[in-house]
Amino acid sequence: MTEGFSLPIREVSAGGLSAWLAEDHSVPVVSVAWGWAGGASLDPAGEEGSASLAAALLTEGAGDRPAAAFQDALRDAAIGLNFGADRDSFEGSFRSLRDPSNDGLAAAARLARDAMLAPRFDAEAVERVRARAVAGARQALEGPRGQANRAFWNAAFPESPYGRPPNGTAERLQTLPVQAMRDAATRHLHRGGLLIAVSGAITAAELPTLLDTLFGGLPAGEPPAPPPLPPFALRGNPVVVELDVPQCAVLFGQGGLPVRDPDWEAAQVVLRVLGGGGFSSRLMDVVRVQRGLSYGIGAGVEAIAGQGLVLGSVATENARVAETLTVLREEWARMAQGGPTQEELSDAVAFLTGSQPLQFTDSRRTASILLGLRRNGRPMDWLARRPERLAALTRDGVAAVAARLLQPDALGVVVAGKPVGL
Repeated sequence: MTEGFSLPIREVSAGGLSAWLAEDHSVPVVSVAWGWAGGASLDPAGEEGSASLAAALLTEGAGDRPAAAFQDALRDAAIGLNFGADRDSFEGSFRSLRDPSNDGLAAAARLARDAMLAPRFDAEAVERVRARAVAGARQALEGPRGQANRAFWNAAFPESPYGRPPNGTAERLQTLPVQAMRDAATRHLHRGGLLIAVSGAITAAELPTLLDTLFGGLPAGEPPAPPPLPPFALRGNPVVVELDVPQCAVLFGQGGLPVRDPDWEAAQVVLRVLGGGGFSSRLMDVVRVQRGLSYGIGAGVEAIAGQGLVLGSVATENARVAETLTVLREEWARMAQGGPTQEELSDAVAFLTGSQPLQFTDSRRTASILLGLRRNGRPMDWLARRPERLAALTRDGVAAVAARLLQPDALGVVVAGKPVGL
């Protein structure tokens, strides 16, 4: 954090539950984010997409309220309530006003509780949400980027649930039984394994009551342990998905560092310099500025099941794909061999330190970030001490991390289009 910015975080425990709280009364709003590990990784074979559909259906009616009445109740109290499932998580969140004349927070807690404890899965709602999901799955494959994404994950993690589309395929979704959706919700909705983060206009003394209302009725136990992320398997010659289009979508990546690795932040600096800094990044300079091969290229880190993955993308003309990949691999190797310059390191540290306050512009983002920190096993002072850790990085130390992190020979590539020369 920059000087003058602080985000006091405290842990509040009650009834066997624990939440991180960032109290802020500047606006009368409270945001709560919670979640469990698992998500699509726990979908049984043949039931892909069940966690995603289950999450979407939790706000489509609960208790004695069918879908329309449930949505009316949320709208009348100005409550934003959402559930979602990703490759490795199942999460919920809400944002609510604290109005003395109409306590939306209490209503939000009750409605979110009902959604988890008594979801209806009415036939009309199921078919409507299913149709929307099927359309989304089909739309995702209409362009080169969607085709490349499907092939990339399948090749990176073959025979693993992490290699499957987290929202399922159109074919699976069309025949997925309602019981599979119910089972997916039941797998996750437990008191055990639950991580909670809260931000906004609520005190530590008030929070236990909210936690009890929200989660006190959840059954004991916890979701099944998600499978570990297998080694990144995509490498060697590019995988080509043939499409009759004038421009190729290219996805590239490799395995990264575990999220709890002590070099995690040094790796972020490396990737900021290499591919995450817009026009200031090396990849943008060599690919767009110097050669005009693409309008943009970027790379960064994504954390899945406690493991970091280095992922990037670029789009370019069919005739220039081979040149683009050659330049990409050369720059990947150059960073691995020498790391950033002192000027690049200083600029990256200044950006990462100075931009940190901008991540906490509202209570919803703050709660989401706190939940992410908890998922990654960070201590409560992680944010407060981040500038200190970044400032302590040295060029030689970051160069050693670049050599450890980046593996030019292991860089996997998927191309969707009609590439020339591959």
